[in-house]
Amino acid sequence: MANTEKVPWDLMEEILSRVPPTSLLRFRTVCKRWNSLFDDNAFINNHKMTFRFIVKSRTKIYSVNVSSKVEVRELTLNTPGLKPQIPRSLVDTSGFLLCGMRNGVVVWNPWLRQIRCIEPEINQPTLNFHGIGYDNNRRDDEIVYKTLSTYQKDLDSTTTCKCKIYDFASDTWKDEELEKAKYTTLLPSTSSLVVVNVVSLNGTLYWVAYYDRTHVTHPLLFILLSFSFSSENFRKCCDLPSGENHPRDALFREDGFLLLKQCHVNKKIKIWVTKNKIDDRYGENVKWMSFMEVSIPNMPDLVQTESYSQPSYFIDGKRLVICSCDENGRAWIYVVRENKLISKTQLDSVVDPWPLHCTYFPSLVLIPGGKREKL
Repeated sequence: MANTEKVPWDLMEEILSRVPPTSLLRFRTVCKRWNSLFDDNAFINNHKMTFRFIVKSRTKIYSVNVSSKVEVRELTLNTPGLKPQIPRSLVDTSGFLLCGMRNGVVVWNPWLRQIRCIEPEINQPTLNFHGIGYDNNRRDDEIVYKTLSTYQKDLDSTTTCKCKIYDFASDTWKDEELEKAKYTTLLPSTSSLVVVNVVSLNGTLYWVAYYDRTHVTHPLLFILLSFSFSSENFRKCCDLPSGENHPRDALFREDGFLLLKQCHVNKKIKIWVTKNKIDDRYGENVKWMSFMEVSIPNMPDLVQTESYSQPSYFIDGKRLVICSCDENGRAWIYVVRENKLISKTQLDSVVDPWPLHCTYFPSLVLIPGGKREKL
């Protein structure tokens, strides 16, 4: 009689956590349980090849994993015709990295070593690429990814800008003129909008943004600004629980957001989390609650006014892990647990000052129309 004994599931998970990500894609068809496992964030986070930060210096790109110790590895971005270039900007969005180049943009899944180059149209002006999303009104199973980019229509104009949307499926561009009044009518006319950074959740892009209001008691008004690929419109999503301190980053956490702010006086860090599920229907009904407070003596400034560099961070259980630059531009990893600074590690291999960095959430999602990088 054949031996029908099965491998325990916890042992199977441990084995699969050591399999290269590119091989996991082929194993999706083995069974429904394996396919579901590969979509589980806990499995992805515990995979032995997972990394949580991307750091870009002037000449190199690195991945940083923070588990029992900090591990830094150099990454390669082999793009046809763009191989010598290092991205000018990095945005973690929809499981991909959006890499702004001198000409066009590269969509990159570094975990799967897959890329797609998006070439600009002829005579297209310099674009500011903001993120990747999709139309969440679609009823079919296929997700059609799109990118949002903007540029100033008239350098002398302060009321309008041009929006360009790129469709991955059709490989086409769409132009739309956006009136700033569409998303500023709820705010004072004396305000000027400053966008801090972007995250993507359920196909919609969200920014932490603030309005610099002149001649008022509290000059800064912080909001969550969104762009829906379904309606192709910006709108104010909700106010942020910022008080007089500046929020410095926002991350999606399952179906909500985390918001980090640091007091400029006592360096105290506070993390806020959304209470309800985030989608386009909630609008200003989004509620925030305090999630974590960290007060550590001699905690450095996580935002340096000289470079306006913002911290990248994630929460793993009771650990708060932060990537930030010090006053001299050197990159550090801080690990905090229960109001204690557990470790502080300088990224010695990143020799250039003021590197760009972002939190990265590994994904097994293939880039539509993408190609594998050459080794």
